[in-house]
Amino acid sequence: MTPSGENRTPLGEKLVRRIENFGPITVADYMAACLGDPEFGYYMTREPFGTAGDFVTAPEVSQMFGELIGLWAVATWQRMGSPAAFVLAEIGPGRGTLMADALRAARIAPNFEPAARIVLVETSPRLREIQARTLTGHAIDWAEQVDGLPDGPAILIANEFFDALPVRQFLRTGAGWAERMVGVSDGKLVFGLRPDAHVDGADDRAPEGSLVETASISAAIMATLAARLHRSGGAFLAIDYGHAESGYGDTLQALRQHRFDDPLAHPGEADLTVHVDFAALARAARANGATASAVWTQGDFLLALGLVERAGRLGAGKDAAAQDAIRAAVERLAGPAAMGTLFKVLCVTGGDLLAPPFG
Repeated sequence: MTPSGENRTPLGEKLVRRIENFGPITVADYMAACLGDPEFGYYMTREPFGTAGDFVTAPEVSQMFGELIGLWAVATWQRMGSPAAFVLAEIGPGRGTLMADALRAARIAPNFEPAARIVLVETSPRLREIQARTLTGHAIDWAEQVDGLPDGPAILIANEFFDALPVRQFLRTGAGWAERMVGVSDGKLVFGLRPDAHVDGADDRAPEGSLVETASISAAIMATLAARLHRSGGAFLAIDYGHAESGYGDTLQALRQHRFDDPLAHPGEADLTVHVDFAALARAARANGATASAVWTQGDFLLALGLVERAGRLGAGKDAAAQDAIRAAVERLAGPAAMGTLFKVLCVTGGDLLAPPFG
């Protein structure tokens, strides 16, 4: 095992004691503790979003992102037949910025919000308080898990949600597959391997040194949502950074104070993420009766929704500095050198619904 970082944080000390008493833990268990530990978990103890936090999400880059999602939701609702009652839910809503911007844009259809039961799927009490303030004036409910969402037709949104869900990691060695584990050496957290591991769906012909990540929690959540859409109708929009096809590679990374960090260095004080396997999500959706779109890049998706046109209207009459800021936001959201290519979009629908711009 190789030591990595000092991990002298309250959660780091707690994990060291846990491992010394009960043995090494999987990468998935480590991620779950770092992000969701009730005492010291990253999302339970801090506000990570925005320039004052550790990272900036698309809704924080510009109001245009959430506004376009709102217009997408209205168009999807209309294709659903404009039901008089439906669930509008965001999974992992951060500070509530996306939903606030989406609801403002959705005023274009006066009957949309009155028909919507707005639900935020959020486990962090601190973030729930922030979301309530952000969405003052709107009737909001919360759910702990996706299976706690109310029944009925639904429009579901998840932006940068799946990337924070735990994965297990497996390495192909000369003796077969071994699982990557987090253990302790000289009082420090370290990575190591547990041999003779079984990996569902892995290719035993993979070359030595190949690393595969399995995201069973992500697949289970997608299965739950897909089955719901198959049963009750509606659409689910998933936006995240990741890859359109399944493959090999270590994508676990930590971000702290807008810089990459060693994943073991600051447990509970850095964000941990992985690249989302959109092909695996699509397979889980189809296996549960839903229809999964082709995977789009975020850039193509936002441009198809009218990002350039929205930027033009937003910048009309503004001074040069404001117009430059709007252009920079467009480039950051949709440009190939920024979020436009790295971030992907998948739309999952129930029945024969075709949500724009996917069909």
